[in-house]
Amino acid sequence: MIQALKGVRHVTSGTMKQAVTELCVPVPWGEIRGKVWGPDHGRPVLCLHGWADNCGTFNKLLPLLPKDFRYFAVDLAGHGCSSHRPPGVLYAFPSYVMDVRRVVDALQLSKFSIIGHSMGDALYPEMVDALVLLDSYGFLPTDPVFSPTLQRLSQLNSYKVENKKTRVYTYEKAVERLLAGNPSLTEESAKILLERGLVKVEGGVLFSRDFRINLTNVVRISLEQSLGLQSSIQASVLGPTCEFILPDCFCQESCHVSVFQNTVVQVPGDHHVHLNNPEVVAPLVSEFLQNKALSASAGSDDAHPPKL
Repeated sequence: MIQALKGVRHVTSGTMKQAVTELCVPVPWGEIRGKVWGPDHGRPVLCLHGWADNCGTFNKLLPLLPKDFRYFAVDLAGHGCSSHRPPGVLYAFPSYVMDVRRVVDALQLSKFSIIGHSMGDALYPEMVDALVLLDSYGFLPTDPVFSPTLQRLSQLNSYKVENKKTRVYTYEKAVERLLAGNPSLTEESAKILLERGLVKVEGGVLFSRDFRINLTNVVRISLEQSLGLQSSIQASVLGPTCEFILPDCFCQESCHVSVFQNTVVQVPGDHHVHLNNPEVVAPLVSEFLQNKALSASAGSDDAHPPKL
């Protein structure tokens, strides 16, 4: 049973057309939380949300996907219902990868697929058999001119979390603020994200995410490093994108094969199309998972469902 898996807990969550449970994985600083959709012995799919979102971003898409998969949608550290990192610790991409590995190990997954939105789109290549990048280009390089300076690092060092968590909103004002900062969201989508994105306090609500995620990213990579990471991906890749406009750094002819050696499909919508209008994306993702993930599973000796 799931309770035996390294402290992982599942908690039944309401009555829905499809069984959904709450996922809780203990980590040294608290918990990584999330939601689980689908049958116990379904082919595992790890669902990773984008920056400043939470696993609620998949609420409308996952019920439309094939029912013979088991979807683990995770709130990354500092997002949604997951614990914030300890004081003095920064948020950086390698740390998120380590967090996801903790979840993978707790669930005892050896082979699985990934559906990633925005930043949540990379993991260990030998374990992933199919990769869906929702409006994402993978590992984006950073121009050296934007590398962190000593001044910016000093600002990070002097950041005080308590100064950023004292503002209390009414629910309506919280919705307005989220929409103002995320013009690609509809009001319905904003309210879905806020189901895991708010904490009730006296006088109103607070945003649950750790505002340190907004600070300067101190881990930057070059174009060469980015392409090296891209080329290490062994899984089949589907990239539904809303605007087929490559970042300038990927427009060199020598980069095309590395970045787009798999399927890229332009779909109508915006960055949150999978949440605003999931019917546009669901058929593409469903066909891809059935054709790629299930076929990879059938041909793999070590492929097996999660031990739940």
